[in-house]
Amino acid sequence: MNWLLVLVGAAVGAPLRYLTDRAVQSRHDSVFPWGTFTVNIAGSFVLGLLTGVSSARTHLLLGTGLCGALTTYSTFSYETLRLYEGGAKGYAVANVAGSLAAGLVAVWLGVEAARAW
Repeated sequence: MNWLLVLVGAAVGAPLRYLTDRAVQSRHDSVFPWGTFTVNIAGSFVLGLLTGVSSARTHLLLGTGLCGALTTYSTFSYETLRLYEGGAKGYAVANVAGSLAAGLVAVWLGVEAARAW
């Protein structure tokens, strides 16, 4: 049953990642990967929120499945390398530093929101 919960969550998370990425990126003319940045930060917040308030099954469905498919370390890594190799080294550094800082803040905010709830 656990694998089915992860599968269902991922079936929602992957298309949500793609659609969110495209919608956000289409609103920016910058080479900075705003779409990937957005889904990774949103996923960090949701995972932080779930950590404090969810049951094991909910965590499998939404944490492992949805957030696991929504967020993307591989795309973040590829886009950062592409920025660096394309000469946008400042954007590459900003992507790494900004993603790390914003992700940590987002997960902390999620945990704090769960505690307050």
